Parts: sequence; C-alpha cells; structure tokens
Amino acid sequence: MRALLIYAHPNHRSLNYAFFEAAQKGMQQNAAIHEIDMLDLYAEKFDPVLVFHENKRRRDMHKDPELEVYRKKIKQADLLVFVYPIFWGRPPAMLLGFIDQVFAANFAYRHDSLLPEGLLAGKRAVCVSTMKGPRFYSRFFLHNAHKVLMKKALFQFVGIRKVKLFEFGGMEKKNGKQQKYLDQTAAYFRKLAK
Repeated sequence: MRALLIYAHPNHRSLNYAFFEAAQKGMQQNAAIHEIDMLDLYAEKFDPVLVFHENKRRRDMHKDPELEVYRKKIKQADLLVFVYPIFWGRPPAMLLGFIDQVFAANFAYRHDSLLPEGLLAGKRAVCVSTMKGPRFYSRFFLHNAHKVLMKKALFQFVGIRKVKLFEFGGMEKKNGKQQKYLDQTAAYFRKLAK
C-alpha cells in the first residue's frame, strides 16, 4: 500500500506535528505500507487562493500544470492521510484551498449526469484532527459539520468510501490526554491493513 501523508499546520513544534510524526511512525512499522510520501502544505508554500480569469478557468483545473505534482501524488496513493487542526468547526483554509484546487472536476470526479461519478474510488482516507474545545461541542452543537464536510461532501463525492476520522478534542488542556491520543494514532497506522 502506498500512503500520502498531508500536513496542514504552520508549526513544526505543535501538537499537530506530533500527530503527524505519530502517524508516520505507525506507518513505518506497518508491513502493509511499503511507501510513504509526505506533503507539508506550509513548507511547500502551497497557495490556497483560487484564481480564475480568461486564461485560467475552473473547468481546466484538472490540467493546471502547477498542480500536476499534487494530482500525481494523490493518484499514486492508496491511502490519503490528512493531519490538521480544526478551526471554526472545519479544516484550516490552507487545506480547504488545496482540496478546492487539486480535487478538481475531471480528476477527482466527473459530473456529466444528475449524480457525480467519483474518480478516486478504491482509495482510503484518514483524517487526524485536533481541536481546542471538547469533542462533544463539534458533535452536538455543530451537528458534526466537520465530519459531514470531510466524509460526505468531499471523500464520498470523489468516490472514496473507506474513511476514518479522528477528532481529538480538549487538546489545549494540561490533562487533555495528548499522549494517549498520540499513542492511539500510532497504533492505528501500525495495524492498518489493506
């Protein structure tokens, strides 16, 4: 299995980076994962801003040469892993801008009829996210907005059916169980099978 590990946080000394490292460590100890490619959107200086004009049209995004390297990484991967914080009940703008541009029509999906056809079928996705507030806040007060966005509006739309979301809440508390969740993340990726 080939994995693509995508990191969307500006700080390499953050708890999110510790989750990135835990996921990477677990994958390295998993015999089913024979290749791990990593993508740090901030280190890459990925520009999340969508730009359209007469020479750059939305319908041609799947052919944008500046995004080809990212499309190739996604196409080659069997497993897509995203590590990011949850801001305002959703992933950071950096990750959303990446998704807007790279998961384009005629690459990630085709919409020729009433219902879309996902072109990334057969892949698996895992999101490892952290939030300051408690987990129940996202679930009950925001009606699982993050889960609906990532699992249904994104992954299922593009054909990815095997989706796992980790939403670790209370991460800024001194007793926020950070180490327990880091260990859980590493263990999950260590045992993940095709």
